[in-house]
Amino acid sequence: MTDDDREQVYKDFNEAVNMPPAEIEKFLNTDESKEVGWKGKDGNGDGESVGHASGRRIVEIKRTKKADLTDDDYAHMKKVVGYVHRHMAQGGPEDDKEHSAWRYSLMNWGHDPLKK
Repeated sequence: MTDDDREQVYKDFNEAVNMPPAEIEKFLNTDESKEVGWKGKDGNGDGESVGHASGRRIVEIKRTKKADLTDDDYAHMKKVVGYVHRHMAQGGPEDDKEHSAWRYSLMNWGHDPLKK
C-alpha cells in the first residue's frame, strides 16, 4: 500500500467511523450489540459476532497514533469502510431505525447512522 493509499484509507475510515472509542466501547457492552451480527461459519453459531470483534479492533485503532498503525490496521480500516458503505446503501427499516438490528450492526462497526 502506498503512502497515498494509506492516507485515503485513513481519511475514509475516520469519515465512516463517526463514534468515539468510548462510545463504541459502551455500546459493545450492551445486549443490543451482542445480539446482532454474523456468528460462526454459517452465521448461526454462538460466541462473538464478526462486527462485535471488529468494534473492539476499531477502538484499538482509534487509540493508536497514526504513525504507529500497521499494514494489518490499514487492512482492517479498509474493511470497515467497505462494510459501512455497503450497509448504509442497503438502507434501514422504514419504521424504527433507532431500535433496529440494522443500526445496531452498524454501531458495532463504529458508525451510528442517526448521527448528523
